[in-house]
Amino acid sequence: VSAMICLKCGNGDTFDGLNKVTAGSLDVHPTEKALVVHYEVEASILGEGGGHVLGERKEGQKIIRVKSLSPSTDVGALARKVVEECKLIPSSRLPQVEQLLYYLQNRKSSPVEGKKKRTAKPRELTPFEGMELNEEASITRVDEYIELLYEGIPEKIRGSALILQLARNPDNLEELLHNEAALGALARVLREDWKQSVELATIIIYIFFCFSSFAQFHGVVSHYKIGALCMSVVEHELKRHDVWREELRKKNKSAPENGSLRRDQDKAVRKYHGLLSKQEQLLRVSLYLLLNLAEDTRTELKMRNKNIVGLLVKVLERDDEELLVLVVSFLKKLSIFLENKNDMAEVDTVERLARLVPCDHEDLLNLTLRLLLNLSFDSGLRAKMVEVGLLPKLTALLGDENNRQVAMRILYHISIDDRFKGMFVYTDCIPQLMQMLYEHGEEETEAELISICINLAANKRNAQLMCEGNGLKMLMKRALKMKDCLLMKMIRNISQHDGPTKSVFIDYVGDLAAEIRAEEEEEWVLECLGTLANLTIPDLDWELVLKEYNLVPYLKDRLKPGSAEDDLILEVVIMIGTVSMDDACAAMLAKSGIIPALIELLNAQQEDDEFVCQIVYVFYQMVFHQATRDVIIKDTQAPAYLIDLMHDKNAEIRKVCDNTLDIIAEYDEEWGRKIQSEKFRFHNNQWLEMVESRQADESEPYLYDNDNDNDRTDLFYSAGTHTRQALGIFQTIGISIYNGR
Repeated sequence: VSAMICLKCGNGDTFDGLNKVTAGSLDVHPTEKALVVHYEVEASILGEGGGHVLGERKEGQKIIRVKSLSPSTDVGALARKVVEECKLIPSSRLPQVEQLLYYLQNRKSSPVEGKKKRTAKPRELTPFEGMELNEEASITRVDEYIELLYEGIPEKIRGSALILQLARNPDNLEELLHNEAALGALARVLREDWKQSVELATIIIYIFFCFSSFAQFHGVVSHYKIGALCMSVVEHELKRHDVWREELRKKNKSAPENGSLRRDQDKAVRKYHGLLSKQEQLLRVSLYLLLNLAEDTRTELKMRNKNIVGLLVKVLERDDEELLVLVVSFLKKLSIFLENKNDMAEVDTVERLARLVPCDHEDLLNLTLRLLLNLSFDSGLRAKMVEVGLLPKLTALLGDENNRQVAMRILYHISIDDRFKGMFVYTDCIPQLMQMLYEHGEEETEAELISICINLAANKRNAQLMCEGNGLKMLMKRALKMKDCLLMKMIRNISQHDGPTKSVFIDYVGDLAAEIRAEEEEEWVLECLGTLANLTIPDLDWELVLKEYNLVPYLKDRLKPGSAEDDLILEVVIMIGTVSMDDACAAMLAKSGIIPALIELLNAQQEDDEFVCQIVYVFYQMVFHQATRDVIIKDTQAPAYLIDLMHDKNAEIRKVCDNTLDIIAEYDEEWGRKIQSEKFRFHNNQWLEMVESRQADESEPYLYDNDNDNDRTDLFYSAGTHTRQALGIFQTIGISIYNGR
């Protein structure tokens, strides 16, 4: 059957008479200013008699972009122009086209579209300089091109360049894949001649790169060991570059004295740049092929074993932006694995990346920041970032809409470390962050923004900067209006610092106290209560605050074990310690029965050192005042608990206990004797243990010395007898005070 195939429907505008085209639906593009035309093509194959032998249906769509569409565009005229130029749309559908264009004209850009993530990636490879040929390759003449691979270098370059023309069309890859002679010859020439010709190596690796762009063809690239060969090529070329650079440095060092030497030097520089340009083409195509193969983690591991990280970091010295985009993309991909990240930490990765921030190439800057973000999870690499001066550079990027979020995340990681919090003072980071908070209005604050603010507020100088002007007023107003727990956490961190910042909070004590109610969310109350508890201001009338906002019943109820989350109960204890600094306030709390509630809580939380320390501190504040000292000493068992905690393992608890017991011993003789006796008993037991231990160590040699057994037995037993007698004496005078913790 002699057949004629008539399938001329590439863009839908021209058709053969044997094709039947059926116009389908019209719609608008979901994101672009464009119309989408759906159509169906029925193609026929004719036999010798002219009859239809075989038919084929294909569905297609054409996108008609109308970028010039603006609010002032004449929609009717534009619709007529679209119908006239696109043969797929019949004139009868002109009203529908006009309606769709009107919709596009008034459609607002999607908020998701405006905020979608930018995914910068290396630009697709295009034919390099020196690869262009005047002739057009044909898939039917592949065998001729293979023959050229057995000739000299110029013929090999021509043959491989023609095969590259075919390989750059994905439709030809399947057929080339089955041509083992062609692939085998290309792999052989690459192995044998890559050092002789950079152009030849670049073209052949480019051919295999075309295969590596599709995962299903990775097998053939691995079969011919092209990946390993590319690693060798990259390593060799980097060493060669070092030699070129050293030669050029030597020539520059010898200062030219006459015009001839100067011309030779200029010629050497031009030659160097020419070689560099060709070498960077080879590096780019080799590394891009390796990046494609690294989709398989097993292959990536093999690359790591051959020091791929070290090679890539060395390439970061180059200035070619497209090559740098590729290298940074590769490093970013590798950096998600711990082993690769550790390799990057051992070489000067951060130092090399620092020079790329900022840069004019948008994609390169974005990729560099994302790589730095991956590396910033490592505390050592964070320190290196600060050391090489990235902190002010990242701060400057907060004003860049495209890179703000990534820069802020890196800054957040740096702000976690207490060593670097203070360094933010020397940048304009804090004013920018405060401005961003102000601009948010009633919108929800970004997680990155508020997180970095919370971290930085833990530093005293940063907190002072945040309070400058109307900073604290703006924060309090926004936090109270939005009931924003994270913003209140930031305010709480600011309030913990001694100095001028604390006095600024006096104006907001009433607002904070009003939020401490059982009806409010626990998380919100926790932050408000924590902020109040930090306000150890001598002039503050806490008695008035407690009465005005009826806080005593709330505080007492929350002291019951299990009444709320432990964090909130702990803040209640801290709050009681703060207000107990006031004499009248301490008396009010003592009369309300809070001390027995604290003792009950101490029993329940005796394994939690933080709870124990804060409760003991409350007792310390209580015994400090005459009005509450008698209540603590005579009406409660608090002193007995304090004696029991006097020898706690926690140094802070022991310190607060000792200070409290010293005050109790000074004002109450009976408890003073008990405290002194307990201290004596404890120190005496320690002394006895030391004596017994020393005697046991001294007597051990005599247990095994037969010659001296009779001489030393009396001494050994007499020592033991004396020890037991001493123990009996001290046990007799020891006083048992309290069996508690």
